[in-house]
Order: sequence, then C-alpha cells, then structure tokens
Amino acid sequence: QVQLVESGGGFVQPGGSLRLSCAASRSIFSLYTMGWYRQASGKQREWVAHITTGDKTSYTPSVKGRFTISRDNAKNTVYLQMNSLKAEETAVYYCNAILGGSTIWGQGTHVTVSS
Repeated sequence: QVQLVESGGGFVQPGGSLRLSCAASRSIFSLYTMGWYRQASGKQREWVAHITTGDKTSYTPSVKGRFTISRDNAKNTVYLQMNSLKAEETAVYYCNAILGGSTIWGQGTHVTVSS
C-alpha cells in the first residue's frame, strides 16, 4: 500500500507563489494517477488538479493558468506549482493516488494566503 506525504505549504502573500510536493513510499508510483485537493475551513474538500500516468493534466477552472501539476516518477513525487495565489485559496492541500478502485490520501499541508 502506497503512503503519501505532502510538504511545501506555508504562509504567502496574495499574488505570491508556492510549490507543494507529495512523496510516495512505493516504487510503483508511476502506475498511479495523482491528484491535488484542498479544503478550506468550514468547506468541503475541493478537487484542484490531476495528472495521469501518461502526464495528461486536468485542472479546476479557478486555477487553470496559474497552477501546474507535474510528476517525477524517478523520485516518486508529484508537485503542485501555485502562482498568483489568492486569499480565498487558503486551505489544507492534500494529494491523492488512484489505481483502479483504490484511492490513497496524504495527511495534508497547510497553505495560508494573507497580507
């Protein structure tokens, strides 16, 4: 069973950038579709982006053009580059891994966008 650990969150001013990482524990990382979600206080968890095993990417409309999801299979890591961050994007950001009917979640990393 793969385990996921997010990192890279922190405090950033509106308009700033942050790069999140999600490291997986298994060498079969390249077989999983990987995604990023976020959950703001008092809100439901929201899908942000996904990247397939063939490096096809998808984004929620609100982040398209500002966020970039990528993966480095040799490092068993998926990234989320976040640019031009907005205050309303303050949330806990989670990565997940999907293979068939199996979905695995990381513990989350906090992102605070505030001046």
